[in-house]
Order: sequence, then C-alpha cells, then structure tokens
Amino acid sequence: MEMTHVTHGFPPVFDEKSKILILGSMPSVKSREVSFYYGHPQNRFWRVLSAVLGEEIPPDIPAKREILLRRGVALWDVIAECDITGSSDSSIRNVVPNDLSLIISAAHISAIFTNGSAATSIYKKYQLPQTGIPSVPLPSTSPANAAWSLDRLIKAWSVIVR
Repeated sequence: MEMTHVTHGFPPVFDEKSKILILGSMPSVKSREVSFYYGHPQNRFWRVLSAVLGEEIPPDIPAKREILLRRGVALWDVIAECDITGSSDSSIRNVVPNDLSLIISAAHISAIFTNGSAATSIYKKYQLPQTGIPSVPLPSTSPANAAWSLDRLIKAWSVIVR
C-alpha cells in the first residue's frame, strides 16, 4: 500500500448538551467509505461504548448518533487531513489538526478522552495548547490493538462515566 493524502470527510457528532468529547486519530479506510466513525466491523469502539453506557449495540448510523447525543457524548477526530498508508496510525505524516473550538465553544465539555496513542500524542501536540483541557488517554479499540481483550477495554473505558 502506498501513502495517500486523506481529508477527514464527515462532521463531528455533538450538540450543546455534549459533556464529554471522545477523539480518535483519523477514520479508517472503512469508516471513510461509510462516512461515519468506527465503521470497520472489527473495531470494538461501539461494543465498548455500548457496554460502558449500558446501551444496546447500535445497529446503524442513526442509532449510533442518537446514543451519542442522548448520552452527552461528542465524537470527532484530532486530524482534519494527513498523509496515511491505509488505516495505519503509525504511518500518519503531515498532520493538519481539526479545530476543536467548534465543539468546545458550543458545548460544555468537561472531559476529553483520546482513543489510542496516536490520537493522544496528536491532541497533546496540536490541540491541548488551544483547549487547555488535558485529555485522558484510553487504549485503542482498533483490531490492531490485539493485546487488549474486549473485557479489558470495557474496564479501561469505564472511566468515561465516572
């Protein structure tokens, strides 16, 4: 696979009632195809979030959006555009960060959580100086993070409801 320049391509999910913000790095190839977050069936994000929130796993994009908004969860990514090989976070280069003020100015965000080490490091470098809100790093829900079982991820991610 060769490196390509990719633009994020779909908007964040949030409203004025959003209280927490979960940030990924850049949507995977599959997520970009379906134009929504964590679209790869092997990504455990929706299983983890549903378990942590005590919700049924949402079957489609409208149901995913509804759970996020009803539960006060904003969802976006730290990267607006970058060079990337496939879906590999480790290949990311030439980052153009998203402007999180879009969400921060419209909602009362009390906590920011980053999904995986790439999102965490990019947030610290580009967005923390603007937001002033330290992020809470969480283990990646990506299938590439095979060292973490679903149960272990759910335990770590339960911090979002505390």
